[in-house]
Amino acid sequence: MAHVLVSPLNWGLGHATRDIPVIKTLLDHHHEVTIAACGNARSVLEREFPECRSVDFPDYPVPYSASRFFLPKFVAFFPLILKAISDERKNLDLILAKDPYDLIISDNRLGVYASKIPSVFITHQLHYHLPLIFWPAELFAVAMNGFQHEKYRHIIVPDNPPTQTALAGKLSRPGTDATKKRVYFSGILTSTHKCDGEEDLDYLIMISGPEPQRTRLEKILLQQVHKIEGRCVILLGSPGNSGTWKQSDTYSIIPYASTRDKEGLMNRAKFIICRSGYTSMMEIAELGKRHALFIPTPGQTEQEYLSWYYEKKGWFHSQSQYRLNLPVDIGLAQQPRYTGFPAISKTKENVKRLYDQVLAQYLER
Repeated sequence: MAHVLVSPLNWGLGHATRDIPVIKTLLDHHHEVTIAACGNARSVLEREFPECRSVDFPDYPVPYSASRFFLPKFVAFFPLILKAISDERKNLDLILAKDPYDLIISDNRLGVYASKIPSVFITHQLHYHLPLIFWPAELFAVAMNGFQHEKYRHIIVPDNPPTQTALAGKLSRPGTDATKKRVYFSGILTSTHKCDGEEDLDYLIMISGPEPQRTRLEKILLQQVHKIEGRCVILLGSPGNSGTWKQSDTYSIIPYASTRDKEGLMNRAKFIICRSGYTSMMEIAELGKRHALFIPTPGQTEQEYLSWYYEKKGWFHSQSQYRLNLPVDIGLAQQPRYTGFPAISKTKENVKRLYDQVLAQYLER
């Protein structure tokens, strides 16, 4: 039995939730798993895997902005992030000194690797998308990625190879030789499962992401939801509240739903409205949903790029929250020219292949 350290970044829950099928596969092969994380990422994995030991492992400050201009704040935060990575290296040494490990899996944590222990890195962003004026910075970031990737044996990308079925577009395209030598395209990885059952919910609105933009989108949508016809559930993504508030005969508001409750609602929904974060995109692809409306978080260049990319591919309609007209945009999103994501392999097949082709070589010697 091998011992694996799994450490996801705590910027939202997406890093932790896409690690769930990986951890489950490791446990199914009778390996021991220790979770090293902080905040909500640690809490989610502790609830999902109570049999696993977990340790508190701080990561980086979150450079979210109250405005649509994310990049300037990110640049301002950069020295703090560098300091946090340095601290991360020291804290990792303390963790590794207490127990022996056979493999380290880092999900977007740049300082989580060891020279004497095989280390792999999970990310869907091999390439960044910045405004044209920052094109030199975009090239510099790609080069820095390549330098960082040299620390790892494999770079696991939860996407298809750079073909017509790549969900992340240019974001998952390797840009340096160092990355190309190590990259492994696993296909999508998500903890969401497709369930048998009727699609008896007309609309599911999922409001998520960092404050204050989460609350701003909530206000915009709640002012417009009465204009649409059909049964609708609104998930506020606000864990500080509880209960269900019934607003009318046609829609209800749920302040917060568990992972399993959210999965059930997504399966039941005929139409989904949400941010264009990559985790949500993998969930929608896993469930094979064809009709959705995406509202990118202002200033988050990844979400804005994905929204543009899906419009260009004719997969889904997106709209800025500042120009959102819910009935009109839902009508546009339901036009035949939007086909949904192409048929792709699902998580169960992908994670099995990931274990057999990558992880097993470090764990079954």
